Amino acid sequence: MSIAAAVTGTATAAVHVAQRHASPARTTAPRREQSPLNPNSQALRAAGQASGSSAAAPTDGVRTHIANLDRVLGKPPTVPRPTGSHAHAASKEAQAGSRDQEPLNVRHGLLNALNLSFFVPMPGMRARTAADEHMSPRSLMHMQQLLSADSPRASPRSTIGPRWRALHGEGGWAGLLDPLDSDLRRELLRYGDFVQAAYQAFQSLPTASARHRGLMLPDRSYRPTRSLFATSALSMPTWARRPNTPEWLTQQSNWIGYVAVCESEREVQRMGRRDIAIVLRGTITCPEWAENLRATLVPLDDGETAATTHAAGAEQPKVARGFRSLYKTAGEKVRSLSEDVMDEVRRLMEKYKGEELSITVVGHSLGGALALLVADEIATTIPDAPQVAVVSFGGPKVGNAAFVEKLKASGKVNVLRIVNAGDMVTKVPGVAPRLPLSREHYQHAGAELRIDSKNSPCLRPDVGPASRHDLEAYLHLIDGFTATGSPFRYDARRSVIRLLQLQRGNVKKEYVKRARELGVDPAAPADVGRSMAYGNCAVASPS
Repeated sequence: MSIAAAVTGTATAAVHVAQRHASPARTTAPRREQSPLNPNSQALRAAGQASGSSAAAPTDGVRTHIANLDRVLGKPPTVPRPTGSHAHAASKEAQAGSRDQEPLNVRHGLLNALNLSFFVPMPGMRARTAADEHMSPRSLMHMQQLLSADSPRASPRSTIGPRWRALHGEGGWAGLLDPLDSDLRRELLRYGDFVQAAYQAFQSLPTASARHRGLMLPDRSYRPTRSLFATSALSMPTWARRPNTPEWLTQQSNWIGYVAVCESEREVQRMGRRDIAIVLRGTITCPEWAENLRATLVPLDDGETAATTHAAGAEQPKVARGFRSLYKTAGEKVRSLSEDVMDEVRRLMEKYKGEELSITVVGHSLGGALALLVADEIATTIPDAPQVAVVSFGGPKVGNAAFVEKLKASGKVNVLRIVNAGDMVTKVPGVAPRLPLSREHYQHAGAELRIDSKNSPCLRPDVGPASRHDLEAYLHLIDGFTATGSPFRYDARRSVIRLLQLQRGNVKKEYVKRARELGVDPAAPADVGRSMAYGNCAVASPS
């Protein structure tokens, strides 16, 4: 071979090598394909089959990709996994260690005694397996983004003015729930964070008498205008009160929520109307839990209205006795929840008279039940009331079929129930006892958006009722929901810090481990400052 030919061949080979190792120009949008770091990806399997390598070769490839992932995350390299007999011994040691971990449904704090998971068996609960703890490298990278200092905030706000009525429930949210509309998802998450703020405001100072109890709303375009109180008709007997029991846990009247109005003109223009939000938390105190158990159906209206309806031969709208009691009972120093809400709605309607208005009543658990009573009274007693939307997270059934029909007939109330599969609270009450021999059935109202904890990449598939009813778990699942049967949203942006802190017993072990490596202690209480850095109000949501 001549020297020229050799030089030419060498140059050609160099060009091919350079082309193989050159970085491609970033001129096109990123491909949304399965991550090459995922050991189950089709590309990796195809590469292993084409090479004709032995069974050990794909394992080596997975280790290489994991090592590359650690370098991307900026973490020190981990100890290589043992192989052969060492791997078998390590597996036994890991299984022994898992038995020493915290039980699935253990929750710390004052509300342990009220946790539903201790009293209600969860169908289909099973032992944890290695597959339940699996976490793909792509999921690890996504978690790194949600825990890092530059984690993206909430999704950008698009202008929804031209379609606000559809997003607010006109038409029953037809075509917006499955698949879930991106604008609707963002609105639901905002209202869910409003309820989180109500929980935090109560738990931070449960006995305070301040007007808004240091209430910090996650959306600063809204301003709270009135505090709301709910009073139970039941009182704790003297024998049931312990010397060290906090006063707020047994008192009859408690702060349960607030009314807020959007005051930012820029936000009003973006939304196409001025929104009035009525926000109600779930059950916390002992009298509230006692009222939840009073499931007898009673007439919604008292006096002449109920008698006239019954005489006309129509079925009476009825609701659970306990819910009606909390809504209509006045306390020694506070008015009833009904009086406060109606008075504030009328005041705000007069203040913003002539503007396009909407009313959104949002609640979790017990708050979702009371939200239906609020919406019904607004539609019944305020003839010129604007469109009312009810957003209920994990709410129970409230009334009979006549009550549901009354809401529909008003033409002003639209109800959206978000339900996590397996949430026991959404299934009760089933029937109401009526003496002597008959029973009357409860019925759900409105449209339903169904989510499932099993779709989350970081929640264990065998989570118990406490996690399935938890509000933060609800918001985490809504953020990742795209459509029934579809995988968790790959670009979900909600921070998982609070989910780890509130539900670490239900989070996959690999997530908890990696969170600690990234400097987040799941055992620490919710950090207000850090959570606010991710665009979320740092609040706790008891189940």
